[in-house]
Amino acid sequence: MIRTFSYIDVMYLVAAARWTLALTATAFAGSALLGLILAIARISPIAPLRWLVATYIWIVQGTPLLVWLFLIFFGLPLIGISVNPWLAAAVAFSIYGSAFLGEIWRGALISIARTQWEAGASLGLSTAQQLRYVIVPQSIRIAIPPTVGFLVQLIKNTSLAATIGLVELTREGQLTAAGTYQPFAVFITVACIYFALCFPLTQWSRSLERRLDVAR
Repeated sequence: MIRTFSYIDVMYLVAAARWTLALTATAFAGSALLGLILAIARISPIAPLRWLVATYIWIVQGTPLLVWLFLIFFGLPLIGISVNPWLAAAVAFSIYGSAFLGEIWRGALISIARTQWEAGASLGLSTAQQLRYVIVPQSIRIAIPPTVGFLVQLIKNTSLAATIGLVELTREGQLTAAGTYQPFAVFITVACIYFALCFPLTQWSRSLERRLDVAR
């Protein structure tokens, strides 16, 4: 039965946004953990490790996110591993995000002058200690703005989880549009909610870039 798009439907859409944020937070945490490992491996003196990680990054970045979602959600059950939409989306986004955060953070690490590494070595610091006490604290200033920018993209990309049935903001919009037969009003509302989530982060990223003077 077709009903009118109303205030209650808007509230349902706003409520669904919490799952968008929860998926974003989960995916960002997974991406950050894997991305940090990849970034450090990419600057490793062990050449085969660098090549292996570089190959992983090229493959992941060269494959659409939607393909990763389908591979995990539809592919894993074929080998006996059952996954629900939430887990499939979290894993797919973590894999995809790790390749991008890994490159962002690698770029920040290698942007630090070689003399800083040499200064740490002259103090008798190990490679791990140089990273912890000398390199990483300086590279954070460079890495924060693009990391926040990636977070904005991640929020928007979570909409693809609707294709595997996860009821987040976009999927709730699809269900509401089907029930009210007013897709224009529904998806204008969905777009406004995404804008409300992303715009403050975009402004924060630009503010951080100016404040931290990353071009210096």
